[in-house]
Amino acid sequence: MIAYYPLLKHLHMLLALISLLLFLYRWRLALAQSPSLQRKWLKVLPHVNDTLLLVAGVWLALLLHFSPGTQPWLLAKLIALVGYVGCGVMALKGRTKGMRLLFGVIALALFAYMAGAAVTKSPLSWGY
Repeated sequence: MIAYYPLLKHLHMLLALISLLLFLYRWRLALAQSPSLQRKWLKVLPHVNDTLLLVAGVWLALLLHFSPGTQPWLLAKLIALVGYVGCGVMALKGRTKGMRLLFGVIALALFAYMAGAAVTKSPLSWGY
């Protein structure tokens, strides 16, 4: 099973990139208050992608015998994920443009933090 590790790792990274690109596109539409944000594919595809991303992440953790209890960077990444999702929702559905802008920037910072924690295997992320 460990033979699939490189493929699974790159799939996880690709899905994370797709997730980021979909968020950026939807955030741009939200900031412009575009009705295009209501397109069905823009409501479905991000959820499908993010579900696959989560499945790939869990599969990687199981494959490598990582758990949030023994890997502080993984716990930090999961906590940041909850914040990213919450801020992402506010970036897309906030009442004012200022709220959408602020929460979008925070969501991007949390995404960068998660990427850093994954790369460095440190809860300090890029500041290791």
